[in-house]
Amino acid sequence: MAEKADVIVIGAGIGGLTAAALLQERGVSTIVLEKNSFPGGSCSSFRKGGYTFDAGASVFYGFNDDDRGTLNLHSRIFRKLGIPVTTIPDPVQIHYHMPAGFNVPVHYDRNRFLECLYRRFPHEREGIRRFYDELESVYDILNSLPAGSLEDPLHIAAVGASNLLKAVALGYKTLFSMGGTARRFIHDQELLRFIDLESYSWAVQDAISTPLVNAGICLADRHHGGINYPVGGSGVIPDALVKGIEKFGGSVRFRCEVEQVVIENGVAVGVRLKGGEELRARAVVSNATVWDTFNRLVADSRLKVPEDRFIKAPSWFQIYLGVDGSVIPEGFDMHHIIVDDWSKYDQYGGTIYFSAPTVLDPALAPAGKHALHVFVTAETWQWEKYDRQGDDYRRAKEEYARSIIARCEKILPGLQDAVELMVTATPQTHERYLNRWDGSYGPLLKPGQNVLRKPQNRTPVRNLFAAGDSTFPGQGVIAVTYSGVSCASYIARQLGKPLDYL
Repeated sequence: MAEKADVIVIGAGIGGLTAAALLQERGVSTIVLEKNSFPGGSCSSFRKGGYTFDAGASVFYGFNDDDRGTLNLHSRIFRKLGIPVTTIPDPVQIHYHMPAGFNVPVHYDRNRFLECLYRRFPHEREGIRRFYDELESVYDILNSLPAGSLEDPLHIAAVGASNLLKAVALGYKTLFSMGGTARRFIHDQELLRFIDLESYSWAVQDAISTPLVNAGICLADRHHGGINYPVGGSGVIPDALVKGIEKFGGSVRFRCEVEQVVIENGVAVGVRLKGGEELRARAVVSNATVWDTFNRLVADSRLKVPEDRFIKAPSWFQIYLGVDGSVIPEGFDMHHIIVDDWSKYDQYGGTIYFSAPTVLDPALAPAGKHALHVFVTAETWQWEKYDRQGDDYRRAKEEYARSIIARCEKILPGLQDAVELMVTATPQTHERYLNRWDGSYGPLLKPGQNVLRKPQNRTPVRNLFAAGDSTFPGQGVIAVTYSGVSCASYIARQLGKPLDYL
């Protein structure tokens, strides 16, 4: 007989794990099925040669213990689960290194950050203040509204009844983009390029293509809740969610790859694993991308999602380095972004993302060493000509990695000679481990599309739901956490066990 549960979650990414943990805590039985032997997807850690590396994500919002508002979702979720996660405050979100000596550390202290911009652009002082105040106003609205499903009429009614003016104001602000808003107040082209890069750093799109609402979360909360790094690395977050699921009686099954969502009479009733085993449920949640869900897991050809329905974000070429600790100077920031040429910042490999988590958590590396993570955008087609088992593939990866490391000497002179361990990963690695089409960072809205056009948690198949970066609000750990909260909220209401607001 098929195993049964109230809810089956496909994939142990942060969105799916969050939904499962909140549902299980509420008494809704859940089973999470994960292809890999570890949870978290791109928000995970791995060990090599005595080093602990973040597989992907390392900039984390949502861990401030302040009880104001609802944006500190991680703190609230783990408090609800009774699972402690210790974090270290990061005083600088990202240190930007741009052409012509334009360097900006984005301090937790908002005034210090703005002063950096005022010094470079004294003629834009008023415009800078007004633009970042606009982001602050979006944040203030979002921070006053409880997290819940935008598809739940009772939630919408409750929010409207208690925060009508703010809800209306937020709806109005969904009509605008970050870049369009910036250009209302700012005219200096170099400064507008920086604002584009601020957007690109997390959305992989320029500011014109990025909804103002999303920017209000990422570019304002960094000065409120701030950026906090989990002690032990990014894998601590999914591990804690798994503990929460198991604490309340749920299960997470690793090395269980879902082959198909079982649909009967238009209703999702379970899943079929590779090997033929079937599990039944009252609801199924897919943490896969919208393309993987409907072009691979759902057999109905009428529901296939065209590639061009959304912009497909690129994948990544990643480099994990163990280095001699002497190369890292005192006071070095954890996160950096390097752009050598403004005309190439949004091209493959044009922007370098760089993190040094051991400046905050030295235990991630052997004594006297540092763990570094360096990555750039890339696509699977760039590596298709190589046999992944062949020497040419290995040599090509090493050669490309060395060229990127050489560019990083802009901020760390002597880095090339300090490397003692190097691990590389191409987009094919992402595709293989994360079960994501082309290893993509996910679907992005097209320029001018309202953020509410992003898919929500419901899908065209009854009782099949979605969580993760294919759903509102989009990419980033805190965003997929929100999607998990909203998905759990909707399903719990449907099953007659509504969640309390976090």
